Amino acid sequence: MTISRRDLIKMGVAAGTALSLPSVLRAQTAPTDARTVRMVMGDLTVFDPYYSTDDMTGDHALAIYDSLFAPDSKFMPQPQMVGKWGVSDDRRTYTFELRDGLGWHDGTLVTAADCVASIRRWGQVDSGGQMVMERARDISKKDDKTFTIVLKEPLEILIDLMGSVSSFAVFVMREKDADRPATEQVTANIGSGPFKFNNALAKPGASFTYDRNDKYVPRKEPSDGLAGGKVVKVDRVIWENISDQQTAFAALQAGEADYLASPPADFYSAIESDPNLALQVLNAGGESLFLRMNCLQKPFDNVKARQAMLHLVDQEAFLRVMAPNPKYGHTVTSIFGNSTPYSNDENTGWFKKGGNPEKAKQLFQEAGYAGEKIVILQPTSRAQASDASQLLAATLRKIGVNAELAPSDWGGVLARRANKGPVENGGWSVFITSASDVAFENPATPVFLSANGEKGWVGWFKSDEWEALRAKWGDVEPEERKALARKMQRVWWDSVGFVFLGQYVAPIARRKTLTGLIGMPLWTPMWNMQKA
Repeated sequence: MTISRRDLIKMGVAAGTALSLPSVLRAQTAPTDARTVRMVMGDLTVFDPYYSTDDMTGDHALAIYDSLFAPDSKFMPQPQMVGKWGVSDDRRTYTFELRDGLGWHDGTLVTAADCVASIRRWGQVDSGGQMVMERARDISKKDDKTFTIVLKEPLEILIDLMGSVSSFAVFVMREKDADRPATEQVTANIGSGPFKFNNALAKPGASFTYDRNDKYVPRKEPSDGLAGGKVVKVDRVIWENISDQQTAFAALQAGEADYLASPPADFYSAIESDPNLALQVLNAGGESLFLRMNCLQKPFDNVKARQAMLHLVDQEAFLRVMAPNPKYGHTVTSIFGNSTPYSNDENTGWFKKGGNPEKAKQLFQEAGYAGEKIVILQPTSRAQASDASQLLAATLRKIGVNAELAPSDWGGVLARRANKGPVENGGWSVFITSASDVAFENPATPVFLSANGEKGWVGWFKSDEWEALRAKWGDVEPEERKALARKMQRVWWDSVGFVFLGQYVAPIARRKTLTGLIGMPLWTPMWNMQKA
């Protein structure tokens, strides 16, 4: 009799996994204070939101920094740090005035100079920010509370870009931090947001602590998505890193954790049957999982090898691994997602039930594949991506590809994926990540939809034709964008910047005493939540 991983997990849960909680964790987490929330989030390794697009880095930034604009629940940009703003008649000069009450955690005041430096840093790394910098004639402060952006030509989506959180948001840092090149991490962790980072209690690899910023002045509008008043209703939030999934679930069951970010699908039934626990979907649009290839190294420097991956993937098979319950999983073929206005079926003939392994094998041969090792970065701390990595390796081996898994936690994946070199020198071939469905609506903003080679996102995919089409996005009317979207999708699937594995809705797990969570894609705000 063969016992699968899923069977083993179910047996552990049924046997009362809470009993396996190590005593050291009990000592660290008990007693539970009613004004302290403990969240099992994972291993935070990058603190600079301009250095990484990782969701945990975004969650961290959302807590300690503030932004000029923020999307509401309908994904419309709303002023956040900005008190008022206006645009000239010729649509080329934007003037922004900061609202009152903005101060850094070190006691100094936020100024327009901080905002200018932060926008310029954003422009180094974000696709939308790069578009702004290309159009900008001048970005400068007028006085301590006022700054302007003067454009060479109108850019109607400027505020949309500044209020987007698809990749790198405009988190405002102190001028002396933002002046650092985006290739160098800012580690000061001093923002102006609703939470302060507690350096004294930081335990890298184990936990990080965030304290309520008593001096933060929320906006007066009601909380709405990531916009409106950021009212903090707890005194402290502790992020726990518990890499073992059963131990993390045991902590939740025992009341020694209040929130579990990514419970494996195998645990859903146990969570639903526990009277003290609940599953909650915070990102209703779902996450699209996709594999990114290193386009600088063999074999994926050859477009035929990338096309082979497109034909190889059987999305339904991957969904059975990532989201066994069909109500949580869907296939996805459009680079504009499933739910956006620009989703379309252009150039999707590659999609086939069961995949097309023979076509994939043929394309690998045409690419000149000669048995080179393909290294797949496997994030063991992220259940869906870890399981998908294992299935991908097995699927590649079936068609004669020399696939090898490189297991590590997510922090290890982030570190290794920055290596542009060959696998023999610590490089990589494939890694799996995800993005919210809504992030695919505007191709001007997500960094994973850039195609500017070594100047772009990890994987360093390059397509001049795609970039030329993408540059037009901000200048055409919404109805015209539908036709443009079809042209862009044709180019993308011909050159293959990434390959979808499927789309799934992944609920978080929480104790029922934790309420007020804000449901938005990508990031998890810590304001508004409260604990009974």
